[in-house]
Amino acid sequence: MEKMNQAFEKMKMLVGMEVEDEEQPKEESSFAFMDDFNRNCTLSTKQRLYGFVTCLVAGITCTLLSMLVFFNPIKFGVTFSFGNLLALGSTGFLIGPKRQVAMMLDPARIYATALYIASIIVALFCAVYVHNKLLTLLAIILEFGALIWYSLSYIPFARSMVSKIMVSCFDTEF
Repeated sequence: MEKMNQAFEKMKMLVGMEVEDEEQPKEESSFAFMDDFNRNCTLSTKQRLYGFVTCLVAGITCTLLSMLVFFNPIKFGVTFSFGNLLALGSTGFLIGPKRQVAMMLDPARIYATALYIASIIVALFCAVYVHNKLLTLLAIILEFGALIWYSLSYIPFARSMVSKIMVSCFDTEF
C-alpha cells in the first residue's frame, strides 16, 4: 500500500498538483513572477488535461494546416511557428508554467531551448517583416531541426546517440 501511495504522489507531482506531505524550503529565486503566477492559476486535474489537449490539438492542427500553404512560405512560416508555440505551451498545462520554464532552462537542454526559441523568432521575423520566401523557408528548416533537437533533449541519451550516428554516417575517413 505504501508503494502505491508513493506512486500516486509521484504522479501528482508529474501533473503539477501540490503534494501535501512535502515541505519545500523557502528560498529566494529568480522565478518570483512565476511563483505568483502559479499561486494565482490553480487548475484542477481535469482542467489541466482539457487545457493540455485543447492546446496540443490546436498546435497540431495549425502545424498540419500549414502544409496546405506550403508553397507560400510566408503563410507557412507563420502557421507552422504558431502551431509549434501552441504545442510547446500545452505542456505548461500539465506541469505548470514554472516547472515548464525550469525544465526548459535545465543545463542539459538550455542550448536546445535557446536554439528552438531563436529559430521560432527568426522564422516569424522572416515571414512577417522580411517577406522573403527563401529566408523564410531556410528559417523553417532550421526551426524543424531545432524542434527535433529540443524534443530529443527530453529522451535520455537520445542526442548523444543521434550525434554518434550522424558522425558515423558522414565520416569521410575510410
